[in-house]
Amino acid sequence: MKFVDEAFIDISAGDGGNGCVSFRHEKYKEFGGPNGGDGGRGGHVFAVADPNLNTLVDFRFSRRHDAKRGEHGMGSDMFGAAGDDIVLKMPVGTIITDAETGEVLYELLKPGEMITIAKGGDGGFGNMRFKSAINRAPRQKTPGWPGEKKQLKLELKVLADVGLLGMPNAGKSTLISAVSNARPRIADYPFTTLHPNLGVVRVGPEQSFVVADLPGLIEGASEGAGLGHQFLRHLQRTRLLLHVVDLAPFDGADPVAQAKAIVSELKKYDPALYEKPRWLVLNKLDMVDVDEREARVKDFVKRFKFKGPVFQVSALTHEGCQELVKAAYQHIKAQQVAEQPPVYVDPRFAADRAE
Repeated sequence: MKFVDEAFIDISAGDGGNGCVSFRHEKYKEFGGPNGGDGGRGGHVFAVADPNLNTLVDFRFSRRHDAKRGEHGMGSDMFGAAGDDIVLKMPVGTIITDAETGEVLYELLKPGEMITIAKGGDGGFGNMRFKSAINRAPRQKTPGWPGEKKQLKLELKVLADVGLLGMPNAGKSTLISAVSNARPRIADYPFTTLHPNLGVVRVGPEQSFVVADLPGLIEGASEGAGLGHQFLRHLQRTRLLLHVVDLAPFDGADPVAQAKAIVSELKKYDPALYEKPRWLVLNKLDMVDVDEREARVKDFVKRFKFKGPVFQVSALTHEGCQELVKAAYQHIKAQQVAEQPPVYVDPRFAADRAE
């Protein structure tokens, strides 16, 4: 299935039904009084986060979504039925934005979360609503209120704890297949990965995290080179970035220059993303002679001037992968604990707890 992470839709909630003008007609009751009912409300438009979806492709081919209008009121005190609601299923991580103003309206961050994105119009009043002591035969009614109509932009940002960043053919897909249950397409040519791949990494019993593998980024992506920046949005919700570097490029390129180009493009795209915790993963150790590994790693770190954690791995042989996975899990766990709100302690019991 084609991966689509952006779509535009037009939604329209149902209009409310009109009120009714009617009078009771019964034998021996010449003046039975008003009995026109209210119109029914229009149908709402809901959005629900479905964990079984991972793309917005359904909305690429089905752009317009209209809820039913409410039924009109009827005589004999009968109110109109409400219009049928519609529920739009979207992937977890979808951002719903007003296409005209650019304002972010909603975010679907939890599986099963449901929100109302367009409210149906209320039904109009029938003439029975207007009867009074001085107006015993009202002929007034009101039309139903119109439902909300919106033009929306849907943008998907995958929910992952760790994001893999690097040049094409740096070995990101091989790495995610080595440490997780993901099985992306792997080949020996650039841009094999054309869309994000998610994988669950199992560290131990009830210990896991989600890792995202993105298409490779190259120098000049901000000007449209390669696949550009179109997938970098999926890194914005990650807690940790792993910068995967090919220590032995097949074309003889300088890995330091490639790594610096990636960092430069990341900074151009989003300074906040550039400031995220980023670790260096030197991949393809199996392509370097054992006697040369230590010297080549030291030379790379020195010229790259990187001061964060550095891991040496071979995704093909799984060398060093377990150490990387365990360290990443500990980092994510520490961040989750730090983000938890502080526990409120009643001042009246603070002294007892201190003792």
